[in-house]
Parts: sequence; C-alpha cells; structure tokens
Amino acid sequence: MDPITLGILSLVVLVALIAIRIPIGYSMILVGGFGIMYMNGPALLFNQLKTLGWGVFSGYSLSVVPMFILMGALASRAGLSQALFRGANAWLGWMRGGTAMAAIAGCAGFGAVCGSSLATASTMGKVALPELKRYNYSGALATGSLAAGGVLGILIPPSVVLIIYAILVEANIVTMFAAAMLPGLLAVVLFILTIAIYVWFKPEAGPRHSGVDFQEWRDATIGMIPVVVIFGLVLGGIYGGFFNPTPAAAVGAALVWIYGTAKGRLNLPAIFDSLKETAGTTGMIYLILIGAELMKIFMSRIGLPQATAEWIAGSGLAPFVVMAILLVALILLGCLMDSLSMILLVIPFFWPVLVEINGGLYVGAEGSGFGMSTEDLKIWFGILALIVVELGLITPPVGMNVFVISALAKDTPMTETFKGVLPFFGAELVRVAILFAFPAVTLWLPQIIGSW
Repeated sequence: MDPITLGILSLVVLVALIAIRIPIGYSMILVGGFGIMYMNGPALLFNQLKTLGWGVFSGYSLSVVPMFILMGALASRAGLSQALFRGANAWLGWMRGGTAMAAIAGCAGFGAVCGSSLATASTMGKVALPELKRYNYSGALATGSLAAGGVLGILIPPSVVLIIYAILVEANIVTMFAAAMLPGLLAVVLFILTIAIYVWFKPEAGPRHSGVDFQEWRDATIGMIPVVVIFGLVLGGIYGGFFNPTPAAAVGAALVWIYGTAKGRLNLPAIFDSLKETAGTTGMIYLILIGAELMKIFMSRIGLPQATAEWIAGSGLAPFVVMAILLVALILLGCLMDSLSMILLVIPFFWPVLVEINGGLYVGAEGSGFGMSTEDLKIWFGILALIVVELGLITPPVGMNVFVISALAKDTPMTETFKGVLPFFGAELVRVAILFAFPAVTLWLPQIIGSW
C-alpha cells in the first residue's frame, strides 16, 4: 500500500476508535504500533518501546505537569473557590446579571490556580449554582455561564494543556504563560459583556439583588487576598526569574496546602484523595504522550506530515487562509475528543504545515508567510489553538463542561444548558477573530517580558 494512503487510512481508523469510546491513549498506541509493524516489522517496534518510555518521561520539562495537577487538586478541596466567588459576588452581585458575572470572575481566578477546565467547572458549579438559584436566575443563564466559565481554566496560566503544547513545539513555557494572559483577560471581559447583553434583552433571566453591607463586602474582599497572593507568588516568581515553572508549581502546591490546612479543609483523607487524583491524571496524560510518540514515529516514517506540508505550501492558498482552515478543523475535532487528546494528536501534523508556509525553519528566521519569526508563530498559533480547543468543551456531542454542570443542575435540562452556552460560544468566536486579525495582542506581553 502507498505510504500516504496508509497514513490517511490510519487516521480514519484512529478517529473511528475514538468515536466508539476507546480511550485516546490506547487508540494511538494501537494505530501507531501496528503501523510501525506493518511498515518495518515488529523488531523496530520492540526496539522503540525498549527506550521510548524513558526517552519521553525522563525529560525535566514534563516534571511540571504532576506538580500543577497536584496544585489544582489541592485547590479544589481547599475552599479557594468559595472565597473567590464570595469576593466576586460582593463586588459584582448588585448589578443585573451580577451573580453570573461573579461566577465568571470566580472561574477565572480559580482557573488561574487550578489550570483545569473540568475542575474549574465542577468546583465553581458546586459553589455558584445554589446562589444563582437563590436569586432566581434562569436555568439557561446559570448553567450556561458556569459551563462557559469553566473553559477559562485551560488558557489562564498555569494551564496543563498549554504546558503540553509548549513541550510539543519546543516553546518556552514561561513565554507561553505570558502570551495567554491578555487573551485570557479578554475572555473574561467578553463573557461579562455577554451576560450584560443577555440580561438587557431578558431582564428576568438575571435579576439584581440588594447587594451586601460594608462588613460583608470587606470580609469577602479580604477573603480573596490569599488567592491573589498564591497566584502572584507563582507567576511573579516565574516572570521575576526566581524559579522556573516546576519549582513554581511546587511552591504553589505548598501554599495551597498551607491555606487549606489553616482553613481546616485539607485533612489527611483530602490530601490522600488529591495525591490519588494527581497520580491518575498524570498517568492518563503520560499514556497519551506514549501513544502520541508512537503515532509521530509512524507518521514520520511514512512521510505524511511532510507530504501534507508540501502539498499545502504548493496549493497557492494564502497563509492566513490555511491558518483559518486549521482552526476550523480544530473546532470540528473538538466535537469528538477532549482538549488534551486533540492537542497531542493534531499539533504534530499542523505545526510542520505552518512552519513550511511561513518560510522559516529556524527560530530567528523572519517568515515570509505570516510576517513573523517561527518563535512568534509558535506563540500565536498556540494561543489560537487552545482557544478553539476550548470550544469543544461547550459544544455537542462531547461538551464535557456541559455534562459536568448538567450533572450538578439536575433540575435544568441539558438542552437549556446548551442554549445558555450559545451566547458565550459567539463571544469566543469574537475573541478568535480579534486575536487572528491582531497577532500583536498575543505577542505584546511576551515581547515585553523578553526585553527585561
């Protein structure tokens, strides 16, 4: 069989395996392993497996993953979400739709500590849903805002998916964190504006309440200080050059542990559950990484990524048209698989295409395609890719954030939740359009930090 045909057929089989709910890690191991055996025999596969695990997992850059996962697991049990929502509600709750806006702000703050979209949606849902119901918010707005707010955890640093992307394309993790800050804040602003517009047309969906007295406002504001301190020390320490991301994650996990212990929430069973969750999530990620590495070896041997890059480069399509097509493909794939799996699966294919049409294979080369260096292209594409990957968390049939919130809000039909996230989906498309048209929004902060 022709190698290119074999590669395309393998991708079809891979998508079919994922569609019938075989875990993505096992699917990639099966397709990549059998592909290598078909092309080069079992001896090559066994030689690769002999050293592949060590080669993938021994890299220091991957050590940051379990530390940030542990930080998020501890944060979910330490009561940070309650403090954040209470503070945000004290500031915003008096407005029409203000409690939903506070939920968005709380999701952004908790996502900055947690780094996981599903954990953000689940934890903030437990905290905010009772309050939204108490103030008679509509089921669509209440559940839709929380499902959409959960996606902020994937982009606002620290983000595990952002770290994995940086490792895949050999980008600087600190630089990627800096690049995500403004797009993340832009999402918060657009989501709050979306709620304001929503309640303008449907005032009954988000009633205003009388607000809080000064003492409660003061106590709620003070309660947010530990979260701000933890976030500031972790990211400030990274950007200030005091430590790199792995020690920063360890510092963050230790600070969250101290906070949770002081609040009486992190007892031994809670810590054990956090460690168990960290081990399970890390093992899942590492399994997917092994599968992705086998797929990369197989596809490199048959030359599919290179052939695809050469074909697109010779197609005559404008570079920005190619970028738009790739982003649309990511949105469609997001309807079939989770964000981390999608990043691991498609980036090894999409990235060589972009490098080829940019016209510069070296980091410092000024590309003729997008008018930026390969290093800047890594940053710009990475942020755009993660944003459109977010959309898969709130779109059917996967829509994991919607499923999480629906499980918590049993009295709200899932169809209402999907209706509720539609305005936020539109806001995300606006954000993509802004960042696509103006790359400087993404690149400005990394360039400022790089000049220090």
